[in-house]
Amino acid sequence: MVTLIRILNCLLLLLLFTFLKAQDRAIEFPDIPGYRTLKCDFHIHSVFSDGSVWPDIRVQEAVKDGLDAISLTEHLEYQPHLADLPHPDRNRSYEIAKELAKPYDLLVIHGAEITRKLPPGHANAIFITDANKLNIKDSIEAYREANRQGAFVFWNHPNWIAQQHSGVATLTELHKMLIDKGHLHGIEVVNDLTYSDEALQISLDHNLTIMGCSDIHGLVDWQFRLDQGGHRPITLVFATEKSEAAIKEALFAHRTVAWFDNLLVGQMLVLEPLIRKSIKIGKATYQGPSSVVSVEIENVSDATFILKNESTYTFHSDSDVITIEPKGKKVIEVKTGEQKSQIELQFSILNALMAPNQHPSVSWIVDVDL
Repeated sequence: MVTLIRILNCLLLLLLFTFLKAQDRAIEFPDIPGYRTLKCDFHIHSVFSDGSVWPDIRVQEAVKDGLDAISLTEHLEYQPHLADLPHPDRNRSYEIAKELAKPYDLLVIHGAEITRKLPPGHANAIFITDANKLNIKDSIEAYREANRQGAFVFWNHPNWIAQQHSGVATLTELHKMLIDKGHLHGIEVVNDLTYSDEALQISLDHNLTIMGCSDIHGLVDWQFRLDQGGHRPITLVFATEKSEAAIKEALFAHRTVAWFDNLLVGQMLVLEPLIRKSIKIGKATYQGPSSVVSVEIENVSDATFILKNESTYTFHSDSDVITIEPKGKKVIEVKTGEQKSQIELQFSILNALMAPNQHPSVSWIVDVDL
């Protein structure tokens, strides 16, 4: 009987731990030198276009995920719920969400989705003042109006197979014109459940800001399997402060990293400092008189870091690829040949991309206790 009670107690503790772990879903990434790391999702929907939930759910999900800013980007032209939810004012979902977010430390940025056939396809305009003025027939004029309102405009899901049957993001002459005129500023490299190498290359070739968005229509929990360790795709924005003005400045300055399915995608200008602040090198000591040094590595972020050894040294108890779990620590044993007061460790970051098929390489100088 005592053994059975102990087993039941262990099962209850396990269930309690699993429940508490599921509730602790706030996404965390460290700040980088000179900037705050803000977690943002600038492409989400509610019943005010083709989403399945009222705006309050979007606010609650964002609060649970620890986001700093969201934008409800309802389709201007596509309104499948209009018979049940007539609303001539396309600003309504923003106004509701803005009010609901007041008790929380969450910014709600005014946005809308310009929904057109390809080209130009769909685009989000955020930091707008009036969505109704974008709801016009002429596609180019809609972009012009967004820019007159001071919007940041980005190309949505350029690899969407419903419009781009090959799944390959392809820049058209119309997009080139919009970029040249300064009407298009960013591109979704990540949308929902997809990542696009081609979109990343377009962003690099044409100086467009890298964006990662959930484009959520249903429930975040279900779509991204949060109960199985998944996470919603987001854009990490590196801003001077937590304000709409600072986020807007950072977006136009291209200081972003997209986080998708544990993959970090961005320019090295911000990607490298994010990696350096996420991975901390701790105590390093030799094992007695040997030339094998034990080095503690800590990951303070919510990404699982996968590191491939590019150092001149090999490891004693690991292969050349090591994994450091979120908020986890790992000790690696490095064979240095002789005892040294300082060593250099260099890794290719396999869960990060700075260009298609190009992983950033980052090195750390490690001081060893002798």
